[in-house]
This record gives sequence, structure tokens and C-alpha cells, in this order.
Amino acid sequence: MSQMIDRKIAPAPMTENVSVVDLIDGYFTAYNSARLREVCHLLTKKVMRDGVTVGLSLSGAMTPAGFGVSALAPLIRNGFIDYIISTGANLYHDIHYGLGLNLYAGNPFVDDIKLREEGHIRIYDIIFDYDVLLETDAFIRTILRAEPFQKRMGTAEFHYLLGKYVREIEKQRGVEHSCLLATAYECGVPIYTSSPGDSSIGMNVAALALEGSELIIDPAIDVNETAAIAYAARDPNKDFPGESAAFILGGGSPKNFLLQTQPQIHEVLGLEERGHDYFIQITDARPDTGGLSGATPAEAVSWGKVDPNELPNTVVCYTDSTIALPILTAYVMNQCPPRSLKRLYDRRQEMLTKLQLDYQLAQAKKSERTAPPVSERPEPVATYPCGTPIRNGRG
Repeated sequence: MSQMIDRKIAPAPMTENVSVVDLIDGYFTAYNSARLREVCHLLTKKVMRDGVTVGLSLSGAMTPAGFGVSALAPLIRNGFIDYIISTGANLYHDIHYGLGLNLYAGNPFVDDIKLREEGHIRIYDIIFDYDVLLETDAFIRTILRAEPFQKRMGTAEFHYLLGKYVREIEKQRGVEHSCLLATAYECGVPIYTSSPGDSSIGMNVAALALEGSELIIDPAIDVNETAAIAYAARDPNKDFPGESAAFILGGGSPKNFLLQTQPQIHEVLGLEERGHDYFIQITDARPDTGGLSGATPAEAVSWGKVDPNELPNTVVCYTDSTIALPILTAYVMNQCPPRSLKRLYDRRQEMLTKLQLDYQLAQAKKSERTAPPVSERPEPVATYPCGTPIRNGRG
């Protein structure tokens, strides 16, 4: 039988008590249902093991629909997500739930002029009061004036502090199921934002700068910290080899920020070239338009973002993340025992120091290799940071 044939399609009538595992394994037979089944199997059989560091990128309006509380927070608490790169908007709307503000299911086919006149906001079929924004803004500005925020920091530290304050509000309210930010704070999962100014959180940071706030969000800190996490993911422990997984919901800037950790390591810092070991993406973006959101794992190999030897461990499912995420969460939590929390937030400095020392050592070795005696020196050859010569007409 051809190796291109996976298994026989043997349809069976669906019963009234089918489980999520039976649904995925028995009825997701072809097209993107089969790709979603492959995602579930890759996650449960290979990715959600102790030796794998899982980075999640999050784009699209997921938290307004409640998925931060219902699907992502449980994955974090069970140790299945180790660090996150998210749009700022997802984190902003996540705070609504932490503060106990109300969002409602509505209808996308409404009169938006009337909604505006009545003081309502719409995210497709989610509707909430304009006051939800104002109250969230007021909360953010109040806590950002606190002393811990009056310095230069990366977004991981910024969101950790933000999550700490949100969690205190949740405790006062007696909240049982924490929002995404508060859960990440308690579990030591660092959350980064690839574009800190592109959200209402960033807008409030900017407003406070007009008041003289000393808070400065430094993207360079984020680039180095996320690269350090990906670099440290390769370190084996006594039981497992070190591996790195990119779990991508949507696309956009968070996807690139997660994947660029590997080019940062080898292209810019001149360290080992390997790429992520696992690539899983849920997207509705086409690859033929040239946008990053639709770029395939094979294309990512050409950038050094994905290990070329691991292409069989990559899956792209073309579907709506709001459909896929609840199914994936239910499947993983049913099939996988919880993992120990890596608490990467607490290890940021340790990992960054390791990256910095190895970078400095690589630079020193490169200088030794390319510095013959003055009398013997050939014409200088331009190289990339990793030592690869730049070909004529390229670079």
C-alpha cells in the first residue's frame, strides 16, 4: 500500500453520547477536520511532554468571547502553555472579565449607528457598554501610576505586574475562574506583546507619559528574553531532550514574534541554527497572498524558523480559532496528564544570562578565527553574524 495512504475511512453512525475524543478520532475524517485531528494528535502524543517548551501566539479577538477564561487559562494551569505572545487587545479585553464587567452575545446584523447612540460597542456579535472601556481604562491608569511601574521594563514584567493587580481584584470579588492575565501571573507564565502601543493598554501608557510617568516599555528586552527562552528550550534534562514548540492561534505580529526567536539566535547572535521542533497553526489566512499570517511551515524552514528535519511535526489547520481552540483544549485535557509548571517568568534572568554569555563567547571565537597576522591578512570578507560569507550581490 502506498505510504501516502493513512487509513481507511470507515464511517459509522454517530451516537447520542459521543465524547470529544471519539468525535475527533472517529468523525474528523478529511479536509480541515482531518487537519484538526492531526493537531490534536500532535499535541497529545509529542508536544505536551515534559521536555517540550510550548510557546503560544495569540491574535484575533479571542478573549472578548471568553476564551481566555474558558480555554486558555485551564491550559496554563495544567502546564500546557509555557509562554505567550499576544496582541495587546486580547489582554485588554481579558481584563474586563477580571474586573467583573459584562459582555453579551448579540447579533452581527444590527444598526451600528444606533448602537453608538445608545452607548454600546460591537465586536462582530459581542456587544458591551461603552462604560466597560472607560472603567477598564480607569483601572489601568490607576495601577500604572503605582511605584512598581515607574521604570523601564519589558512586556513580560509589565503584564506580570498587571496580572498581579487584576488577581487582587478577582480575590476581592471571590472569582473562582481567573482570567488569562491573572492565571499567567499565578503560574509564572510570561506574556509578551509584540507591539505594545497597538492596543488600549498601550494608549493608556501613552496618556500617562503626558503626565510625566517614567514607565517605558522596551521592545529590545522582549526580543532578547523570548530568544533566551527558545534557546534554553534546547537544554535537555535527565529524562527528556529539550525541544521547542510554536503553537499559533491566528497569525499576525504575534506569530512572527514567536517564530523570529530562532533567526535571532542564529542569524543575529551567531549561535546554533536549528529552528523550532514543532509548528502548529490555526488560521484562516491564505499562503498565496505573501502575508506572514498565511506563511506555511515549509516557508518558515527557509528562514531557519523551523527545523527542516521536523516538517512531519508541523500542521496547519485552516479554520476559525474560536471553533478549534475549545475542541483542542478539551481533547488535550482529556488525553494528557498535567505537566509541572516551568515558571519561565521566574527564570528569565537565568536564561538571558546564558544567552548573553554564549553570544559573547561566540563573538570571541569568531574574532580569533578571522584575525590572522597583519602581514598575512587577506582581503576582508563580509559575513553574517553566524560566520556565513555574504555572497556577491546578496545581503
